[in-house]
Amino acid sequence: MPTIPSTDPARPPAEHEVDAILIVSFGGPEGPDEVMPFLRNVTAGRGIGDERLAQVAEHYHLFGGVSPINQCNRDLVAALAAELDSRGVDLPVYWGNRNWRPMLADTVARMRDDGVSRAVGFATSAFGSYSGCRQYAEDIERARAAVGPDAPVIHKVPPFWDQEGFLSAMANNLATARQTEPGAPVVFTAHSIPESMAATAPYAAQLHEACRRVAERTATGQWSLAYQSRSGPPQVPWLEPDVGDELDRQAQSGADAVIVVPIGFVADHMEVVYDLDTEARQRADMLGLRLVRVPTVGTHPAFVTMIADLVLGPPSAPCPADCCLR
Repeated sequence: MPTIPSTDPARPPAEHEVDAILIVSFGGPEGPDEVMPFLRNVTAGRGIGDERLAQVAEHYHLFGGVSPINQCNRDLVAALAAELDSRGVDLPVYWGNRNWRPMLADTVARMRDDGVSRAVGFATSAFGSYSGCRQYAEDIERARAAVGPDAPVIHKVPPFWDQEGFLSAMANNLATARQTEPGAPVVFTAHSIPESMAATAPYAAQLHEACRRVAERTATGQWSLAYQSRSGPPQVPWLEPDVGDELDRQAQSGADAVIVVPIGFVADHMEVVYDLDTEARQRADMLGLRLVRVPTVGTHPAFVTMIADLVLGPPSAPCPADCCLR
């Protein structure tokens, strides 16, 4: 097993042998009976009633009650394991979720039982925000606390929005789409978050810079950033514009086609296949817009190579204590 630097939050950094990699993700249901329990997990403590959750559940039931996210993560685990094997690196790759099976605490317990003492954690979220970064770090520590004093130490990799592998994979996918609609404006999208959360995080700034870099790599002159998948009460301000409103604007500006790039997501999960491939496409059809949706990075070779480089490389400095607050 390779010896690479790792960071124990309880003591200063030192050289230690890392003996596992942990993929940490959001989770999703894999059958109709799992949809409501999953949504209750996601919204726990927020005072959201089952009536509202039942409305959201219909999005999942359109796809047989199965979110694509778990299969996306299985594919990512397999691709990363293959990349490590190609490098002659013998490290197991584990996977645990925030909201649904395999639950993170169960995975950390399995790692302990397998004899893992130190691991690197990679969260499937590219940009810095409470829900996309700090909360995953909290999830890891909560899972370790649940497992007990023998739980492995886990160093979480920071957001990777500016890494070459992420940007080049996204640019490659966009370049392919632009071949079909070379003159179409590009609309990058990301999950909206409350403005109060955005105020304590680098989320919006990182998104704008990542979009600029991808647009530059693909010689895209006409582009914008919109937000999607808002879930909060209407009286609470969230980041805008909404992708539907941006499609309206593009149509009013005379566009007859638009390329949508879900840069804020790393896999084609529910927020992509429903919010973009279903709702946004219906909106585009109503407006007379041809909509081309660019794939997420998924298991693009450049992205998988990037993950391997990050988890095998030296640990980064921890985020500032006041970064990405709720």
